[in-house]
Order: sequence, then structure tokens, then C-alpha cells
Amino acid sequence: MTLDIIRAPLAEHDASLPPVRIPVDRLTLAKRRWRGVAEDGREFGFDLEKPLADGDAAFQAESLYVIAQKYEPVLEVALGTDAPTAARLGWLIGNLHFPLEVACATVRVADDPALRQLFEREHIAFVACKRVFHPLSGGHHH
Repeated sequence: MTLDIIRAPLAEHDASLPPVRIPVDRLTLAKRRWRGVAEDGREFGFDLEKPLADGDAAFQAESLYVIAQKYEPVLEVALGTDAPTAARLGWLIGNLHFPLEVACATVRVADDPALRQLFEREHIAFVACKRVFHPLSGGHHH
């Protein structure tokens, strides 16, 4: 089988084609060079100017090949309606330099022992589950 090289997401694609997922974890998806295998076995090499995003159409032939970020272990905390408590939660997580995602009325963070310990120490209820994690970007990076 040949390796199809992807350099950028498709600018235009035929949405009527049957979709085939190219599953990839979040950390690999942030890279510009990587290899992936679609669920139908087709192999791809990625040599990108900018990283792709979950849901990007990457290739089309008899099917439309779409990037599908994998689920990962996360912790979810309900925000509630108390603004000072929500702000404190964001400060506590940010103080540990962990990325977070705000999904409706929920804060989502990677499942990490330090965060579990923080939530338990501060008596913050959380739920451990698996989700596609899209952390906020644009903040300070080390």
C-alpha cells in the first residue's frame, strides 16, 4: 500500500462522500510531521505548514478522510452559577499551569494526579471520564 502525503487540509471537498476517520491523539495532532492510519487501513504521512484540527478534511478519493481526535481521560467540574467560585477554579487550575477547556457549564482538564489532589483538597466535585479534549489556547506557554 502507498503512503499518501498530506500537506494541508482540503480547501474544498465533496461532503457527499462516505467519511473515514483518521484517529489521532491530541499531542500528535499538535505536530506538523507525523504518520497516521485511517480506519480503513489507508496510510498517511503528514508534512504540514500548520497543524491540523479535529474535524479537518485531509484527503478524498472514493471516501472523505477526516481527522478525528481521540478521546482521552479528563476530569470535569461543573461551573454552577457562582461567578467567584468559577473564577477561583480557573485560578487554581491556572496556578498549576494546566490547560483547560470550558464546555458549556463544565471545566474540563486532563486527568492528572496533581489535579485530582487539588480537587480533593479543595473539596471540588469532579467526574473522571473520557472525552475529546480541546484546551483553550493563546495563553502563556513555557
